[in-house]
Amino acid sequence: MGWPPPGEPPRTPRQNWRLAIVIVAIVAVGVLLASGGLVSIARRYRIGTPTVNYPVSSSPSSVGAAIDPAIVDVTTSLGYQGAEAAGTGIVLTPSGEILTNHHVVQGATTVSVTDVGNGRKYSGTVVGYDASEDIAVVQLSAASGLKTAQLGDSSKLAIGQDVVAVGNAGGVGGTPSEAQGTITALNRTITAADDNGSAEQLTGLIQTSARLVAGDSGGPLVDSSAHVVGIDTAGSARFSFRNANAGGYAIPINRALSIAHEIRSGHSSSTVHIGPSAFLGVQIRASSQDEASGAAVAGTVSGSPAARAGIGRGDVITSVAGHEVSSPTDLSSTMHLHHPGDRVTVGWVDQAGRTHSATFTLATGPVG
Repeated sequence: MGWPPPGEPPRTPRQNWRLAIVIVAIVAVGVLLASGGLVSIARRYRIGTPTVNYPVSSSPSSVGAAIDPAIVDVTTSLGYQGAEAAGTGIVLTPSGEILTNHHVVQGATTVSVTDVGNGRKYSGTVVGYDASEDIAVVQLSAASGLKTAQLGDSSKLAIGQDVVAVGNAGGVGGTPSEAQGTITALNRTITAADDNGSAEQLTGLIQTSARLVAGDSGGPLVDSSAHVVGIDTAGSARFSFRNANAGGYAIPINRALSIAHEIRSGHSSSTVHIGPSAFLGVQIRASSQDEASGAAVAGTVSGSPAARAGIGRGDVITSVAGHEVSSPTDLSSTMHLHHPGDRVTVGWVDQAGRTHSATFTLATGPVG
């Protein structure tokens, strides 16, 4: 692959992001449950011009020249939260199947994707996702002839090996950023959590010294030959790590592709969700240790199934479709099993301690 691709205009200098992007404005908004996806307290932000001087090169590196045309910038509209989010994706097929992190598209009501290789913008549809592994597949509309990534073998990685993390650092678009580093550990386990208490344990991760920032999520971790060996997984305003040491983390490409194959084949499971996300329509509050078991409701979306059933602020959801709900994470996991149109029975306890139960049809909502 040449740089830039034939017919493309010259690109701006590649930036090696070593420090966090300056966030100019931050506005906290509410937490929504959509198809089992407990979207954390998101922040609407715009990225300002950095107030520090970042090291830049006058031309892209050889790694960037090889992998950049197979990268996409992913922008999601979080319609129920009045916010936007940005991340990265990797082109798997010329027809526009994109591999990214689940948390990049979580809570999305619309997905817009810009292909770095041809500069075109496409609408995207989430084919499916596995929240427990933080993997999602997005299909671009009317895409063809896209440049695809060269995939490596993550089973052959070794500690000390040089790698480069490439992505849409800061969500600013344009020429993808690069962060160089080495593999510092393999088979790491960390907990990825939303601000409201919903959490997933990610296992078998690659840990690197490469500096990752919000927006890099879903981008490729590549070896010195520009072969993708992992999927960058970075913390953000909506997604943070617990028990994590310094450095960046990536999902091994072999594992990511195995999950992507299940999704592309339409094979749903206890963790893999295929198709549109179901919508209950409740805002979930982060639970504290002294609260009763369940998922505490901070509010409901007007006209949603939950609102019509009489669930309100201060109530605590205790069961969905026969599954006990003892935490926000339980509610998320249970909702992942369902789709729009499913009839479910929901149990809850109101502020006076009275128990309630109602059966209703789940609506279509944001990506879970």
